[in-house]
Amino acid sequence: MFSEKKPLIILTGPTAVGKTSLSIELAKAVNGEIISADSMQVYRHMDIGSAKITPEEMENIPHHLIDVLDPDEDFNVVTFQKLAKKAAGDIWMREKIPIIAGGTGFYIQALLYDIDFTENEDDGEKNPFRQELEELAARSGSQAPEVLHNILKESDPEAAAQIHPNNIKRVIRAIEYFRQTGEKISHHNEAMHQKESPYHFLYYVLNTDRTRLYDRIDHRVDLMLEQGLIDEVQRLKEMGCHRGQTSMQGLGYKEILDYLEGRCSLEEAVYILKRDTRHFAKRQLTWFRRERQVRWIELSGAPDDTSNALKQILKDCMDEGIVLQ
Repeated sequence: MFSEKKPLIILTGPTAVGKTSLSIELAKAVNGEIISADSMQVYRHMDIGSAKITPEEMENIPHHLIDVLDPDEDFNVVTFQKLAKKAAGDIWMREKIPIIAGGTGFYIQALLYDIDFTENEDDGEKNPFRQELEELAARSGSQAPEVLHNILKESDPEAAAQIHPNNIKRVIRAIEYFRQTGEKISHHNEAMHQKESPYHFLYYVLNTDRTRLYDRIDHRVDLMLEQGLIDEVQRLKEMGCHRGQTSMQGLGYKEILDYLEGRCSLEEAVYILKRDTRHFAKRQLTWFRRERQVRWIELSGAPDDTSNALKQILKDCMDEGIVLQ
């Protein structure tokens, strides 16, 4: 029924652009199931701040990698790759098409090109390099992101440009990789990126004009607050969640946590959240522009009208022989 390479459709783009509704319509049209490529929607109890799709919005389309971890568990690209590959395998077994929907470009890249992380994985033992860096982070306190990121810039400026300073775990791993191997992790990742994909894929990036996108982001933040984002973060705090956890580093959670802990006013927290979400969307677009074999779809017309985008994707699916007959 399928060609030698298994079919895969990727639907991504910046936050708030309109991926969720289009992914549902696409899944209906191609007999597909959705695998979330989102670093926050994997967490239970984190619904509003992650803009998690609701059961009603799913419209009976199976979704994978949503609500699979507790907030105190780590989630990273290696975990995503393993879970997504298993989900895709299950979907193909049901003779359906996996649709990867979400905005985490690094996760999508890892799955699409089956990047080998064996040399880049945590081996379960704390080596001297990592211990030294973690101790430096502890001594540096609030300055730790800047201090460690500056070290990474010296050894691997390309990796420093790709890894946000706040992602201390990845920054430490990149420095550690260089010290262990003498090779830049950015070079290793680039070599992996040059691999041919084992999948027969169509890779779509949704976009719209910047003013419209930023308006959608601001509206989404306002809606999150109306829906009870502050109460959600308060409940997480009462569950024992804290800023040191991967889950609480997500946009919407760290800003409201700052407000709840008295570090800023609510007005300041909302301003920072909207500003940083816009910056995040800009970084997402920069990432996708570097990717290979990407098909861009510009959304125009009514804010939630994705009918033309769906028609384009379905035509491509037919041309490429991806839609089941």
